[in-house]
Amino acid sequence: MNDDLKPIRREFTRVSAALAEQAARYGSSLIADVAGRRGALNGRIQPLSRSMKFAGPALTVEVRPGDNLMIHAALALAKPGDVMVVDGGAYLGAALTGFLMVSQARTGRLAGFVIDGAVRDVDETCSSGFPVFAAGTNPNGPTKAIGGKVNWPISVGNVAVNPGDLIIGDADGVVVVPREKTDEVVAAVQAKLEMEQQFLAGLAQGKVNNAWVTNALRAAAMLGAEESL
Repeated sequence: MNDDLKPIRREFTRVSAALAEQAARYGSSLIADVAGRRGALNGRIQPLSRSMKFAGPALTVEVRPGDNLMIHAALALAKPGDVMVVDGGAYLGAALTGFLMVSQARTGRLAGFVIDGAVRDVDETCSSGFPVFAAGTNPNGPTKAIGGKVNWPISVGNVAVNPGDLIIGDADGVVVVPREKTDEVVAAVQAKLEMEQQFLAGLAQGKVNNAWVTNALRAAAMLGAEESL
């Protein structure tokens, strides 16, 4: 079978480590804003600890809900800096990962886990500091017997994720940026950040510039052409 058609794809093009490192300096909200307010995963996917954060290329996994066989396969193929992103169908009846798999991921120097499903061993995972974002928790363990896919396009948190896409997570949630758009999005973040810093500096001096609100209200037909707030 052609390698491109096999359920487990071993190779894919990753967003560069330099871009991932640069993106890690910014918050997920800034990335989402400059990406057109697209790519943010459903809010059900949250960090186990608010201090957890990561940025890196997505290593994608599709599993049968409640079965983690393909996550074990993906761990064997993962490279340092990868973020394992798992389509678990938002199933919360059994955990897909626990502290043993987190420990293996830490040893392999992965950047984090994003799991649209349940996880367990929350206290141990939080103590380890390894970033795990999930849809929920459950003490039940998974089965390890059903096939799936590794490094194929998946849907996680109602967002499409392709292998190698840039994925960023922090206390606000998780954002995905398509690999081919990462350069322009990361470059645009700095301009957005500078604009926000100028606004905050003005507030510190007692200055509020909300002229854009009036313009937006006029455009929405909430104010007449000559009206203002």
